[in-house]
Amino acid sequence: MPVSLAFALALAIEPAQANISYDQHPETVLDVYSPASAGGKKRPAVIVIHGGGWVSGEKKAMIPNFVEPYFNKGFVVINVEYRLAKAAIAPAAVQDVLNAAEWVRKNADKYNIDSKRLIVTGSSAGAHLSLMAGMTPKSAGFGPTGKIAAIVNCWGITDVEDQIEGPGERAYAVEWIPPSVPERRQFARKLSPMTYVRKDNPPVFSIHGDADQTVPYEQGVALTKALMNAKVTAELYCLRGAKHGFPPERRDEIYSQVWPFLTKLGLMPE
Repeated sequence: MPVSLAFALALAIEPAQANISYDQHPETVLDVYSPASAGGKKRPAVIVIHGGGWVSGEKKAMIPNFVEPYFNKGFVVINVEYRLAKAAIAPAAVQDVLNAAEWVRKNADKYNIDSKRLIVTGSSAGAHLSLMAGMTPKSAGFGPTGKIAAIVNCWGITDVEDQIEGPGERAYAVEWIPPSVPERRQFARKLSPMTYVRKDNPPVFSIHGDADQTVPYEQGVALTKALMNAKVTAELYCLRGAKHGFPPERRDEIYSQVWPFLTKLGLMPE
């Protein structure tokens, strides 16, 4: 199917409910997409988090390549908006996604969600937030934590400290964690998924382009190795020649890897 047609069809998918507030801020809203469920049977759900370096982006951009594939497979899809740096610098976005995940758990029955089969996925900074939603311990003090069944990490930032200064510095990371932040490097470390690798992490499937010049491929490699060393189920799929972002023409290739991973975990809809 041509990419432009796929995009148009995806935008035609309407949420069952849109812009539901999950917290007190104007930006903290989410959309719920609910496939038809025979007999009200509970379904696995996926929380989708958009990218944009914590400084830009919006949830509607996730519809073609994230919402639509999961929805068509029978998942309940929760598409999340959160506070960007212009509204609140770090750790606001992390706090928001933790609160969004908690909202989903509390409202699971209402939307026929099987709370034991809750997945989180995202792109770039959204993948970083997905990893934080699934890996952050209560001791970090960023917000409520609960069980996540799996994380699908699409070219996510796994080491924030590397991006706030030095050779790996990125403008978006500096905007999210500005130089005025006290003990900045330590704070960035606290906001990095790499910091929270431990044996009770959920399974993680990572996808990363080996020509990514925004978030180096090595970040995905390092996370996967660390998880495997901690005896966590983890896989990395290399998108050969791919730069940063979702290549729409390779959507089928990407999901041909994602679905088997989730199937092995018993997380696909029946």
